[in-house]
Order: sequence, then structure tokens, then C-alpha cells
Amino acid sequence: MADAFSALRARDEASVMRTYGRYPLAVSRAQGSRLFDLDGREYVDLLAGIAVCNLGHCHPEVTEAIRRQAGELVHVSNLFYQREQVELAERLLATTHCGKAFFCNSGAEANEGAIKLARRFMREVRGREAYEIVTLKGSFHGRTLATLTATGQDKIKQGFAPLPEGFVTVPWGDLDAVRGAIRPETAGVLIEIIQGEGGVNPLPGDYVRGLEALCREKGVLFMVDEIQSGMCRTGRFWAFQHHDVKPDIFTCAKALANGLPMGALLATDEAAAGFTPGSHATTFGGTPLVSAAAATVVEVMVRERLDDRAKRVGEYAMGLFEDLRQTFPDKIATVRGLGLMIGIELTFPGQAVWRELLERGFVLNLTQDKVLRLLPPLTIPRQDLARFASALGAVLGAL
Repeated sequence: MADAFSALRARDEASVMRTYGRYPLAVSRAQGSRLFDLDGREYVDLLAGIAVCNLGHCHPEVTEAIRRQAGELVHVSNLFYQREQVELAERLLATTHCGKAFFCNSGAEANEGAIKLARRFMREVRGREAYEIVTLKGSFHGRTLATLTATGQDKIKQGFAPLPEGFVTVPWGDLDAVRGAIRPETAGVLIEIIQGEGGVNPLPGDYVRGLEALCREKGVLFMVDEIQSGMCRTGRFWAFQHHDVKPDIFTCAKALANGLPMGALLATDEAAAGFTPGSHATTFGGTPLVSAAAATVVEVMVRERLDDRAKRVGEYAMGLFEDLRQTFPDKIATVRGLGLMIGIELTFPGQAVWRELLERGFVLNLTQDKVLRLLPPLTIPRQDLARFASALGAVLGAL
């Protein structure tokens, strides 16, 4: 089957734009926390499609919801009332303090919607000519022109100038820097509770609460990007719930439909008043098919208390990795994260370690050159994490 993989790779390189550095792997099928390549070789999935398949691959209830809905109604557009979309909105809003939801197709679209809502709310509801969004260095908010401008990483902006106006990036963890950046033109402050692409960096609780208080003091919107950290990933249904704050606007996507493309923008009733008919729209967002899948995802997460499971299993995994750090203090700089969103930062570039782990049957991510990022299905067995810790120890010990 090596020839089959080589042939597929050649076809991909001939026909698909070169925007991805592909892993040397083609996945033919998946189940739970397992991936299988073209040869049928089994891999432990510690990435879950980049925090997407939180229920694991091919979850039977989600699969059945898709199958059933595909036979009834797939798409009619948002010109119509749709039972499936309303049921999803009700289930999703029941997990939070927000009162309204807007459904789209991706995390970048959700963040675009949040930026638009913040600007329009300030102009149309508050009567202020405020449009700037303050973000943090190291953040990642998407790949559209607006969201990559909002992102606090210069490398993803290269080659796309001129970039849109209206974004200010300040140092991570510096409340005074945010205070200094807020001016009459500021509409909101947008943060990730845990910066995922930035290297799995959790914001300190005092800092998050300070940001919310500062936003209230200055009369700007407090906005949270939960695209990677939401949906039970960190041990709470939403990561901001760790810190007893209530964003005016927050976004989610990745895990919402467990692999089908969906994003959502959630807002308080007050903030949601910034949108009126015709002010924002999408053709494919919240179709009956994807809404039915996502509603099932939320139902399973709530029923199975996957937030609590992520907390318990995450603590177990962090203990394993902290033991490794103490064994290899010259090779592991730090272990950090919340729930099953974990970063193991090496003291050296980690490409060779990542590749050896893949050879040993473990699929994970390397971000910021040195951080092994783990985003496994929330249903992953503990023994898979123990096996991974043993493999990582063997790899580090052989260096």
C-alpha cells in the first residue's frame, strides 16, 4: 500500500493548492480515538481533527442523526424557519448566560460575525463611532483578512497587506497595556481563555477577570474566542466559566458538529440587538443537516458530563507529563493546559520528536516549533494517554 499512498500524494500535489504542510499519512477510516491508514495500521488520535471530534470519530448517535436528517431535509436556506436550528440554539444557549445565537460555517466566520456585531452594536445601539478591536499577542482568530489581522502572530499576515484597519494588538498578560489601548474608538476586547495556536497558554484567572472589569469600566464589549477551547474541552463547557466571567459575545466552532462544518456566534440579548434583518447573513450556516448533528453533540456532552470527564482525565494526563518533565528537566521546559487541552513545551525544536511519535503510532500536533499540543477526543481511554506518555519518555530518553 506504500505505492497507493505515494500515488495519492502525487494526485494531491497536482490538484490541490499548496496551503498545507501535510503529515506523511493518509487516513482511510476512524473510530473513537483511533485512526487507520491505507495499510490498515492503527494510530492513537491525540489531535481529534484539531479539537473537532470531541466525541471521537464516527460517534454512533451523531452518525445516526446525520443519516436520519439527510433523508428528510438537508438545506432550504435561512429564509425559512427551521426546527433543527431552533432546537440546536435552545440546547446550546442552555449551557451559557447568552440569549441569542447565530450559526455559520467555521470559526473564522464566527469571529468575523463577532467583529461585525461589536462594531454595529456600538454604532446602532450605543450611538458611538467605535470600531476598534483590541487583541492579544500570540492569539489566533482565523484566516480571513479581518481575523488574521486580529491575530497576534505576524507570521500568518505575511504577503496579505494592506490589512484592514481597526485592530490593535497588545502584549499578553499586561492589563495596563489593554487599558492604554482602549480609547473612544474601541468597540471591544477579544481574547482566547487559552491560546491554542499560540502554544497552549492559559490566561491567568485574575487577568481574565480584570479584563472583564476593565471592559465594563470603559463601556466596551468583552469578547471571547472559544473556537478551540469550548465544548467541554477544558473541563468546563466553556473555558470562560473557569473564571466566573460573562462575555457579551463569544464564538465557537470546531467541536460543535463533531466534524461537520459549523460555527456559532453567541451573545447576550443586549449585544445581539446590534444585528437586525439584513445586517448579517449566510447561505449555508445552520442547515438542518448540520444543526441536527450539532444538537446531538450538545445533548451527548451534557448527558455524559464530558466537561467533568475532560477535567478528570486531563488531570491524570497532566500528572503523567509532569512526571516526564521531572525525569527530563533538560528536555521538557513546562507542561501546561486545562482539561484535555495540553501543551508539552520542549527545550528544543520538536520536529524530530513529533515525527518519531508519529512513527510509533501517535498523532498529535507541533505548534510554535517546540510545543507538543494534545487535543484528543474527550472520550479517549486513559490507557491511550499512558501509552503515549511511555512512548514520549522512550523518545526523549533516546535523544
